[in-house]
Parts: sequence; C-alpha cells; structure tokens
Amino acid sequence: MAMMIENALGRLMAVMIRRPACRRFIASQRGVAAIEFAMIMPVLLILFLSSFDVGNAIIVYLKVRTAAYELAAITNQYGTGSTAQISTATMSAITSATSAVMAPFPSSAAIVTISQIKATSATAATVSWSYTVNGTALTGSYTGLPSNMAKNSCNNTYPCYFILSSVQYPYTPLFGHYMTGSLTLSDTLLMTPRVSQCVQYNNVPALSSGKCT
Repeated sequence: MAMMIENALGRLMAVMIRRPACRRFIASQRGVAAIEFAMIMPVLLILFLSSFDVGNAIIVYLKVRTAAYELAAITNQYGTGSTAQISTATMSAITSATSAVMAPFPSSAAIVTISQIKATSATAATVSWSYTVNGTALTGSYTGLPSNMAKNSCNNTYPCYFILSSVQYPYTPLFGHYMTGSLTLSDTLLMTPRVSQCVQYNNVPALSSGKCT
C-alpha cells in the first residue's frame, strides 16, 4: 500500500514539473529580495536607533565635561576678602551656568558640586567648603587627589588648596531606555586657585595674617 502511494505521488510530481506553470513557480526568484529585506530590517532598525542614542550620549558627555571645566574656571578666579570671595548668591549664579552649557538638553536633574580641597600634606587632604545642587555636599577628609598632585603643586608649602568641580548628568536614551535605563554621565576636574592661595566661600576658610588657614 505504501509503495502504491509513493508511486502515485512520484507520477503526480513528474506531471506537475512537466507543466510550464509549475516549472516557472519552482524556478521563480521573485520576492526573494523582499523576504531578505524583511529578515534584515529589524537589525537595520536597531542599528539606526542605537546610533542615534549613542550620538546623543556623546554630545551630552562632551557638554558635561565642558560644564565641569567652566565651573572650575569661573570659581578659581575668585579670591579672599570681602570683595573677592564668593557669597551664596554668587555661588548660585556660578552653578546656574550649567544650564547654559547643557542646552538644549535639560539640566534640572544634573548634580552639580563645587568644592575646595585643602591639602594638609603630600598625602592628606580635607574638604574646606562644598556647595552642591541636587546632590550632597562633600565633608570631612578627601581621598580623591591624584597621586603626587599635592606634592607637585604645593611646593612643600601646606596647606594648599584646589578647586574641585563635579557634574553628574542622568542621560535617558530615547529609544534604548527599555534596554539600558538611565545612564549617569559624569566628569570631575581639579584646578588651583588663580589669584590667591585659596578661594573663600562665606568667609571659609578663615584668614590669619592674610593667609588661608
């Protein structure tokens, strides 16, 4: 019985192949490009959307780095005394520069911190003062000075001071949010005061014989 069915199917296939319409259907390659495109389209779409998100992330990161530099560069131009030191209003104006740098990206969620680090020796440092927006101000000892920075910058004269600026920005990819979530892009920069030994913020640090203590 099985042999009869197999012979019948063989004869049927032979008849169909001899027919012109069947031969054209078997040999036809029309629609192959459409099928291939349908298979590769999701991959191309993912690559395109990913490149858009990566491009935006690079732009935001460059703006974060620029903001950190500008904050430190503005702050280190101040000095000591009633006319040269930084007040609360002045510090608020300095940190507001972040919004101008980050435009057209919103800066309301950015964590901006400006601090002054006091190096008491080549290997020890504390926080002299710290101001932050949306974050937590630094306090106590500070261990983030690069190796030999105090030694090379302070000329063995302590205390000496450094302006520390830090910007953290939560970047949310437009298309890849469901895969990666929010990414924190950040940068930190250290500078020495430009016009004086230290920069006073609301009379901190105190002065003794005209020197920062």
